[in-house]
Amino acid sequence: MGRVRYPAVAGFFYEGDPDALKRRIEWCFKHKLGPGSIPSVGEKGERKIIGLVSPHAGYMYSGPVAAHSYGELAKDGKPDVVIILGPNHTGMGSGVSIVDSGSWRTPLGSIEINSEIARKIVKNSEVIAVDDLAHEQEHSIEVQLPFLQYIYGNEFTFVPICMMLQMKDICVDVGNAIAKAIRDVNAVIIASTDFTHYEPYDKAYDKDGKVLKAIESLDPELMLKLVDSIPVSMCGPGPVAAMLYAVRQLGAAKATILKYATSGDVTGDKFSVVGYGSVKIEK
Repeated sequence: MGRVRYPAVAGFFYEGDPDALKRRIEWCFKHKLGPGSIPSVGEKGERKIIGLVSPHAGYMYSGPVAAHSYGELAKDGKPDVVIILGPNHTGMGSGVSIVDSGSWRTPLGSIEINSEIARKIVKNSEVIAVDDLAHEQEHSIEVQLPFLQYIYGNEFTFVPICMMLQMKDICVDVGNAIAKAIRDVNAVIIASTDFTHYEPYDKAYDKDGKVLKAIESLDPELMLKLVDSIPVSMCGPGPVAAMLYAVRQLGAAKATILKYATSGDVTGDKFSVVGYGSVKIEK
């Protein structure tokens, strides 16, 4: 079994009680900003989705937007391996940190790390270090797991990669390393990010719309340039860029913006909002 990573934000970003957490996830799917219904797993799903963008705030704020990504993934069938890339909010650990063994626990149970894929990714990369410290208090990857567990139970493995360094050359390295490791694997790469932070509602919609268009055109260089030049206070441009570099090598044909909304759409406070987007990439 190996080392267990216990949840850092259960009872804070999402409910700590399993039944309450399931109800919250169902609320996200049924919410007016969500897809509107609870998905069932497509038994004959084509497994065309190779990449997703999903937000990582508290479920009451960003959960309905995240539910769009997970609803589409459910319909598309079941991946064997989920690679989750998230930004490093804590400043702890290495520049790019992976966990290569053990399991992660949430109120919905434990999910095993896919050691074989994780070690291949490390071998293929010049920048990724095996480092648990970056992950101990980090929420960006953890908050994706209950959605996956709600859909698939604990019948999948995953690999968490936490990015403090998000420059272009780092993103290229990480994307290439992932693509090589999962070329013949039934896998999906999830990039965890929020978009604009604490700006007026209209500004967030305008700025984030431009970044989402670059993601939609599968153009990581343009996306990184826009984040710097506009500028956009997006916390995870690196995870999104690394995911895009990877999926382009894995035969990505089309990206679809599933949903964009802000905290202001939930709370009604439009003076200072955080932006949330869901995107799917298919081969």
